[in-house]
Amino acid sequence: MKVLAPGKLILSGEHAVVYGHPALAMAVNRYVTVTATPQQAPHVSFDLSDLSYQRQFSLSTLDALKNRIKQKYHRFVGGEFKIRDVLQKPVELAQVALSLFFEMLNIKLTQGVKIHIESTIPMGCGMGSSAATVLSIVHAVANHLDMKLTPEMILRLGLEAENMQHGYSSGLDLQVSLHGGCLYIKDGQIHQRAVPALPMYLVNTGAPSSTTGECVESVATHFKNSQIGHEFAAVTEAMDVALQAGNIQAAQQTVQANHELLVRIGVVPQAVQQFVSSVQATGGAAKTCGAGSVLGDAAGIALIITEDAAALTDLCAHYHYSLLPIMGESRGVHLV
Repeated sequence: MKVLAPGKLILSGEHAVVYGHPALAMAVNRYVTVTATPQQAPHVSFDLSDLSYQRQFSLSTLDALKNRIKQKYHRFVGGEFKIRDVLQKPVELAQVALSLFFEMLNIKLTQGVKIHIESTIPMGCGMGSSAATVLSIVHAVANHLDMKLTPEMILRLGLEAENMQHGYSSGLDLQVSLHGGCLYIKDGQIHQRAVPALPMYLVNTGAPSSTTGECVESVATHFKNSQIGHEFAAVTEAMDVALQAGNIQAAQQTVQANHELLVRIGVVPQAVQQFVSSVQATGGAAKTCGAGSVLGDAAGIALIITEDAAALTDLCAHYHYSLLPIMGESRGVHLV
């Protein structure tokens, strides 16, 4: 049983969405692919070809790992741990997600299952790799066991798993990877939008030195002690209007305004700010798309709206950034 879950871009509203403000995001054609197949022994095997990782667990060992991670998360909530101390390795997210799934539905395996995971989503760059991993594993194993899950069950399970990675997940990444397409999310309601048709590009500035969870912790005081969340909301609403109208100049203005807000909350490193300024000098607009970073020189993925692709290619070469071909993905998590 093979399942694909798409990655995502947050077009506007990153960080602010955690505090109940609107966000605009779209699924993209980068995927986590999970294949679930039976095996003889009543164990669970994980095969992550991208990480050259293979390991087999008994259900009791997997359950013990999940419980240790949950205990560390509770210590994070209590202020004893940093969020990066909760999960020690990327593979632990996959393992805890599966164990939470077994726990939620009280599943007792009578036959073993092998989980093979591949990904074309850059890890730690703000494209929703953790959400896509959780969703694809849950869907693949549920289908393997011939079980039907409601969207509410999937999101509840996904949120619990993602919290272990990010501290406090807004659920936005999960919603986009689950539904696909372009989504405007406001007051807990999801509104489907047409995938933008403007000339949009992605630039990978490199993996951030800080985690999403550390960025969320760092910016909390801005949202709790100022009106900046409402400023993010206004920009998100203006971007939604611009993209629906296909107005490139208005969309570029909202991208620029979003970038300036992200700089104010401290998640855009100086090197990336210089790149954004260079893009603006060529007539384009740019902003980071994920949590950004509060450390180092890299900030993950940046979104560019420009009509001068040649100038952008030259800038990427100058800054030693990679330009990623990307398209919107109308499908959410699905069987293939």
